[in-house]
Amino acid sequence: MEIRHSTIEDIHLIMELYQHARQFMKEHGNPNQWGPTNWPPEELIRSDIADGNSYVCVCGEQIAGTFFYCQGEDIEPAYRVIEDGAWLDDSPYGVVHRVAANGSVKGVGSFCLEWAFRQSGGHLRIDTHGDNLVMQNLLKKCGFVRCGTIYVEEDSYPRLAYEKLG
Repeated sequence: MEIRHSTIEDIHLIMELYQHARQFMKEHGNPNQWGPTNWPPEELIRSDIADGNSYVCVCGEQIAGTFFYCQGEDIEPAYRVIEDGAWLDDSPYGVVHRVAANGSVKGVGSFCLEWAFRQSGGHLRIDTHGDNLVMQNLLKKCGFVRCGTIYVEEDSYPRLAYEKLG
């Protein structure tokens, strides 16, 4: 497997990955994270690609997964306020959002998170919906610590905030 920047030519396949992810989440007890709003919208993904923050995980000739990654200081506005806990470290960090895979290749999620962790210099944050037990288990498996609760603009559901330090 390898990670590369997404290109606009990948947009159709990326949107298929998100459609697959919405169905997978619905089937695994998490219908509200992306389902009701058909999240993420194609315009957002196009913007992520233009900004250089959209990545795909390629296995052979196949795009098996996709995600958003960015790093810097205070880069995620939703992370400025955390309830029921605290972040482990206030230094610059990487953030991952919108992880999706088509299920055809085992380990894509772990591979993407480990890649992002290395890019971030050993300080990565991510959040997930309370009903997304699959992602919560993956984050624990990958060494992330639950730090508290944050809220996003897209909906009123609280998100569980996780962080990993190297």
